[in-house]
Amino acid sequence: NEENLLIQTALKIAPELTPKVIRMVSDIPLARGLGSSSSVIVAGIELANRLAHLNLSPKEKVRLATEMEGHPDNVAPAILGDFVVASHVENQVYHVKHHFPMCDVIAFIPEEPLFTEKSRAVLPEKLAYKEAVAASSIANVMIAAILNGDLPLAGKMMEQDKWHETYRRSLVPHLKEIRRLTQQKGAYGSFLSGAGPTVLILS
Repeated sequence: NEENLLIQTALKIAPELTPKVIRMVSDIPLARGLGSSSSVIVAGIELANRLAHLNLSPKEKVRLATEMEGHPDNVAPAILGDFVVASHVENQVYHVKHHFPMCDVIAFIPEEPLFTEKSRAVLPEKLAYKEAVAASSIANVMIAAILNGDLPLAGKMMEQDKWHETYRRSLVPHLKEIRRLTQQKGAYGSFLSGAGPTVLILS
């Protein structure tokens, strides 16, 4: 029905769509920081694109998905694939796609959900200039390391994140122990997936 995000998205893109029987299958758990809502938005756009024969380009899909999601962080890589750095500034979406270095990715997915609203509520409304500069420099080095294929450095920077992990640790108590164990085993690094509670490990 029209309360479903998939249907809402498809109808927003192509209002003239007629009723269809749709079977949706997804292995993405809800409220685990793995982009379940963004994947539904992307699927809705693709559904409208196919059924209404819109012939949308990847760039157009990213723009539409960003408008619906509010940011390109998850929808851009879901549409484009691989490693994507994206920004949404003054209604324009800018992105760079690059190959992610070869590695294993392990996901620790807790049984208990962590809803985005709760996870966002612990974030500060603003950061001091000095803190923002430090957080940006860490993120910049991490991205540069990935582009350079340097996973050891990228992982080290991931674990020093100052944008959100500092504030969300209390909601994700297992992060500290997972990080300790993965460091012992020689993994490149571990980090919160999205708003959590899932922890991703690069090995």
